[in-house]
Amino acid sequence: MLNLEIPPDLVVKLERELIRARQREIGGVLVGEHRGRNSFRIVDLSVQRHGGDAACFVRQPAHHKRFLDAFFARTGDDYMRCNYLGEWHSHPSFSLDPSGTDCLQMLKIVTDGPDAPPFAVLLIVRLGADRRVMLSATAFHDDGTAASVRLRVQARPDGDPPVTDGGWLSRLFGPPTVNPVRRLI
Repeated sequence: MLNLEIPPDLVVKLERELIRARQREIGGVLVGEHRGRNSFRIVDLSVQRHGGDAACFVRQPAHHKRFLDAFFARTGDDYMRCNYLGEWHSHPSFSLDPSGTDCLQMLKIVTDGPDAPPFAVLLIVRLGADRRVMLSATAFHDDGTAASVRLRVQARPDGDPPVTDGGWLSRLFGPPTVNPVRRLI
């Protein structure tokens, strides 16, 4: 089973984006760090606010190229340690289970020729009735199988600063304070 950690500041980022999007699906890509055998940590995620409606999200790869290029530059192009982990999108009106379309899209990613990744994670998120973030992750493998992912919120290691959205508030006042106790997986 794949183990995946997500830091509290990224849960906060998802919460903000879900509130902003309301009933429209949004999404992006996940990038992370290999921590050990079958163990990974999400380091950052991109956000695409357009391309979705109440029942569908279509990722536009060109939108995420600059994000990926910046991530790889920041991590010294060390693809064995830091790389693309997968995709995320919201299901504001549906369950946290991947739809048939989601499964087909993810399998296409992992079977798309010799440069395809050996696996890709699909993180599905939504706000619960109490407005807490709910998360579910599934790993899709290049052999055509899919399996649940063990997902947990875990503080960033020392020296790894929280991700900010780069907005003017963050530049003036710093990143938001995170209270991981109020988050729900």
